Amino acid sequence: MVQQHKYDVVIVGAGGAGMRAALESGQRTRTAVLTKLYPTRSHTGAAQGGMCAALANVEEDNWEWHTFDTVKGGDYLVDQDAAEVMAKEAIDAVLDLEKMGLPFNRTDEGRIDQRRFGGHTRNHGEAAVRRSCFAADRTGHMILQTLYQQCVKHNVEFYNEFYVLDLVMTEGRASGVVAYELATGEIHVFNAKSVIFATGGFGKVFRTTSNAHTLTGDGMGIVWRKGLPLEDMEFFQFHPTGLAGLGVLLSEAARGEGGILRNSENERFMERYAPTIKDLAPRDMVARAMANEVREGRGAGPDKAYVYLDLTHLPREQIDAKLPDITEFARTYLGVEPYTEMIPVFPTAHYAMGGVPTNIKGEALADNHTVIPGLYAAGEVACVSVHGANRLGTNSLLDINVFGRRAGIYAAEYAMSTDFDDLPENPETGVVAMIESMRDAGGSERVAAIRQELQATMDINAQVYRDEGSLKQALSDIDGLKARYVNVSVQDKGKRFNTDLLEAIELGFLLDLAEVLVVSALARNESRGGHFREDYPNRDDVNFLRHTMAYRELEADGTTRIRLDYKPVVETRYKPMERKY
Repeated sequence: MVQQHKYDVVIVGAGGAGMRAALESGQRTRTAVLTKLYPTRSHTGAAQGGMCAALANVEEDNWEWHTFDTVKGGDYLVDQDAAEVMAKEAIDAVLDLEKMGLPFNRTDEGRIDQRRFGGHTRNHGEAAVRRSCFAADRTGHMILQTLYQQCVKHNVEFYNEFYVLDLVMTEGRASGVVAYELATGEIHVFNAKSVIFATGGFGKVFRTTSNAHTLTGDGMGIVWRKGLPLEDMEFFQFHPTGLAGLGVLLSEAARGEGGILRNSENERFMERYAPTIKDLAPRDMVARAMANEVREGRGAGPDKAYVYLDLTHLPREQIDAKLPDITEFARTYLGVEPYTEMIPVFPTAHYAMGGVPTNIKGEALADNHTVIPGLYAAGEVACVSVHGANRLGTNSLLDINVFGRRAGIYAAEYAMSTDFDDLPENPETGVVAMIESMRDAGGSERVAAIRQELQATMDINAQVYRDEGSLKQALSDIDGLKARYVNVSVQDKGKRFNTDLLEAIELGFLLDLAEVLVVSALARNESRGGHFREDYPNRDDVNFLRHTMAYRELEADGTTRIRLDYKPVVETRYKPMERKY
């Protein structure tokens, strides 16, 4: 039996962006939050280092410098109107969280403490600046807990462990979603005036990743299958300091507190790549430098496969106060004592700069200009685009608060100004058919095997360094895996808590998104930010200072193809310059 629900605003995802949106819309309209995880298990909780804002609590700073750093850090693919909004509203975003009770670290005077982070500078690149507001190395966790408490306080309605599997459209407008309830296996249809996607990224297309098992790009995948575009999907960030061989994240806060990257010769090699700000260069530059050190034979360990993060020169009390979690990770997962030993690290897939295209109101776009009435997106699932080709550290927690808030406000305003659309007849039909065919399938292919092979080819062929040959190999592998996916089967045929079934569905989204990433990367014959083509090592502002817009199109024979189009970058005050640090 299909359960029916009716809400003014339905928010998909209960991470930082989803709950910040819920706080705004929930105080204006009747709001439901659907989440496939219990809210405080959302991936925002894994963000460690901080949330940046030009508070100038510790040293001189201003929002205009922050805007410039964001644009330059994003290798000039950032839409500058959006970056200005984010940098201006950053200060109030942090103060709002403080008023909600978030326990930020404090200076001796009682102000919110701030520390350095990669790519954040004073006076347009002169030197590193203390801009990151933090709660030890658990900032994302604290934000998630704080927002959830506020949502409970304001009686926001949560539907926990509900997997949204389809977006319902009525005459080009968003009118609801279809969800699968994990506990019962029942289908639920939610009729809504506004729908906000805040479902996070898709890092599980890679094997070595800081992303949780649940980051399978469901929101992007649902939008994609509706024939709506995805923007800048070739730009994926590889965080420099993942635990070697595991990908578990060690926050950039470690380098913000004075940690140093060293190669096997004990050299502080970032002095060669970024002489001014060294280890605090933007993440794409640091990740490539690390990979290059390994490729040129200066890697450490038995296989010379990683470099070191050195904290041994820092006072123990500083490590304990500012970096308690990440040092515990080193002890737990690698058996390394950070007080006295250097930590083996290597880049790990971390963050999608691309996603559902939106404007600064959080409204989703059907093309370069056309707003989809009633559909919004915020956080990593969205591309506004404040991160361009490379996100600066701490701008993610800022993004979810600024644009989550905006999406919640504008979605509620739209809901208050319109009536409910009638849903199409039996809107759940597609989801029911997908679930039943997957449950009843008797194929010979295993979900885990296909996922493992997908992640392996993406790690080898589409990671920090790429070229035409590697990307074509990845695309060929993905085509083969998609053909095998048709013959997949699940072992669990039950209805209650059937995670086997849902992992099979998630794998379909991962295959789709990996294909979009690779096709977009093949067409961008330049190197910019997180996208580095060894066969085109230079940035090409003449031909590629533009956003990639990917569309899924249905062919006459029932197959699909990816069509690429482009969108101009919004420039307000900064012209592209050489990216020196």
